[in-house]
Amino acid sequence: MAVASPAGVRRGPLWRKLAALAAALALAVAPIPASAKPKPTVKQLKRELAALQKESDKLITDYYSTRVELQKVDKTEKAARERFKGAQAVYDREATNLRLMGTTQYISGEPNLANMFSGGGDPESLLNRLALNRHMVDVQNARLRGFAQVRDELQRAQEESAAQEEELRATVEDLEDRKKKAEKLIAKMRDKIEQLHDVPGARRDGTFVPQLPAGEDNITPRMRLVKQLVQERFEVPFGIGCYRSIRDGGEHPLGRACDFMLSRGGAMPSAAEIARGNEICAWVVKNAKRLGIMYVIYRQRIWHVRNGQWRTMTDRGGTTANHYDHPHISVY
Repeated sequence: MAVASPAGVRRGPLWRKLAALAAALALAVAPIPASAKPKPTVKQLKRELAALQKESDKLITDYYSTRVELQKVDKTEKAARERFKGAQAVYDREATNLRLMGTTQYISGEPNLANMFSGGGDPESLLNRLALNRHMVDVQNARLRGFAQVRDELQRAQEESAAQEEELRATVEDLEDRKKKAEKLIAKMRDKIEQLHDVPGARRDGTFVPQLPAGEDNITPRMRLVKQLVQERFEVPFGIGCYRSIRDGGEHPLGRACDFMLSRGGAMPSAAEIARGNEICAWVVKNAKRLGIMYVIYRQRIWHVRNGQWRTMTDRGGTTANHYDHPHISVY
């Protein structure tokens, strides 16, 4: 008699219960997919901000104290330089006089007693000549002593000036270091403050719900937030252009794009404005996933959130068309 295969066994209620139990157990032990990192709460952000504010106040106080110290050192250094300049002038003048004295003595010869007595005359005349010679020697000695004092004063002024210059340089370096630390902390605080803004239409899984343009500017709430944050952080003195009705296949007519101008009339921006454009792009790329950025275009290059890399674009034939005078930001 042939043995029935398992596939041919009729399965009763007990079998179905066991199968259901096995399926439930399988689900229970299945790995749970990793969830996205939860967004910090407003309370957490405010607590972090309070700690950063305390640290910032100390840094700014230190920065201010160093600036005051720098002003004092700078004043002392300038005074030392002036003293050195004056001492140098006196030294040069006395050195010239000393050279002239030496030249005169060399030409006329040193006075001696034989020359004094060879002049003849009465004793009164001789005494007068001796007194005159003594006076000349005293004048020369005084001049030599004065020159030595001038020389020593010049040396002291030179050393003081060099010491003050070194102290000034060290203070400037210290001030610059404190300034950089304060700027980094301020940027960190700004990042925390920006996180307090709820991105319109954002979902916990990092996707973004499509939005309709609204308001007088005809842009979406998400684009409006990005525009506001860029303006607050960087300023854009040459204007921001967002909605336009021309349907060119981009996001402008959908209210999902803005151009942050770095010059006027299609002119090539200055070096400072080009740097500003680079800073805007770097910040937008850094915050792309949080703010719902889709892509950024700047200086004939495009960055898309899908691949996270910059690539060169084809030449469109002009400064503005190639985005050399503005970063273009599009959101979902």
